[in-house]
Amino acid sequence: MHASIYIATLVATLFGVPATATGDSCKLYSQWMASSIISREQGIMTGAGGSSEALQAGFVQKAFTALSAYYPNKASTYEPYIQKSAFSTTHFLSNASYNALSYPMDRLSNGNAVLALSRANGTSPYRITAEALRQSITLNRRNSENGLWYFVYPYWSYLDGMYSLGPFYSLYTLTTPSKNSSAAAAALDDMVYQFDILWEHTYNASTGLLTHGYDALRKAVWADQVTGASPYVWGRSLGWYTMALLDTIETLDKEKAPSKYRTSLLEKFQTLIPAVIKNVDSETGGWWQVVDQAEREGNYIESSATAMFSYSLLKGVRLGYLPSELATTAINLGTRAQKLLTDSFVVKEADGTISYNGTVAVCSLNSTATYEVSLFALELIPTVTSAV
Repeated sequence: MHASIYIATLVATLFGVPATATGDSCKLYSQWMASSIISREQGIMTGAGGSSEALQAGFVQKAFTALSAYYPNKASTYEPYIQKSAFSTTHFLSNASYNALSYPMDRLSNGNAVLALSRANGTSPYRITAEALRQSITLNRRNSENGLWYFVYPYWSYLDGMYSLGPFYSLYTLTTPSKNSSAAAAALDDMVYQFDILWEHTYNASTGLLTHGYDALRKAVWADQVTGASPYVWGRSLGWYTMALLDTIETLDKEKAPSKYRTSLLEKFQTLIPAVIKNVDSETGGWWQVVDQAEREGNYIESSATAMFSYSLLKGVRLGYLPSELATTAINLGTRAQKLLTDSFVVKEADGTISYNGTVAVCSLNSTATYEVSLFALELIPTVTSAV
């Protein structure tokens, strides 16, 4: 999935990391990246951007929503762009049957903004789209264990989709009036179950990490014949899942959901973070493309996964979701990763905007999923107009 610039924006939002280059000392990278995105009109769905376009829009909305919360004096800049991005999605995501089949689960990342822009019983394009996105979860194809297919790949479930599914599924269920309390409980149970079944199939007890996904039929060339799991830990996929746990727990807490729904997710987050910490590269402070294959030939420090893990560490401490004995380490590693990102991966363009470097373009299981295939798609120099 393509989301590197948006990840950088959201991560920089945590502490408003200042730029350090001469002449840039008064700028915050988060705001600088946001203005760059606006100038390029990224995160606006046009229908010409392929299946990842919905994720790009949803991620911009979430990043800009966080920016508005942290910098309310800038809300008048970011909120209209959130609305512009969300409105653009209503042309493509308001038909449940179509978007359930034509876009990956990442489409659901747009759900938070369209919910915020609509009234619970309204008939605005935003509410229609929110309802369609929710219905698309019900229509989404599932395997024999009731696990959601990530996209059109038969019976394959990826970690990636949970970042979009978990927060929206929770927020919709907890904020939409319903006369059927059992249906709402079933929806929250299903949300937690999707985290659980991915964990069950992809968790490796020896590393403490999760591989990219699994094939419920065990027919893919890469599938483990016992678990169905893919063979490698892709950094960004693990990053999506880690952030998904964190943001879903936050949503459950804000909406005062029964504690039983957060318990399983919090346990996973607190189990996963020590393994993430263990696999940081001690020399650079970043994380590898194939996370548990440090310094293997061809492997490289991958910037979007590094951003995601930095986000998870710093926000996990800020919200109190990590035990106190991990807090200092998490803060140190998270801030060190921020410095690596801003010093080594932010690209200052001639027109005064910034873009992002050193991220893998995409890593799909729709292949042999060998180690070599997991490495080949590095974006060395993304153009400012690319749909990163």
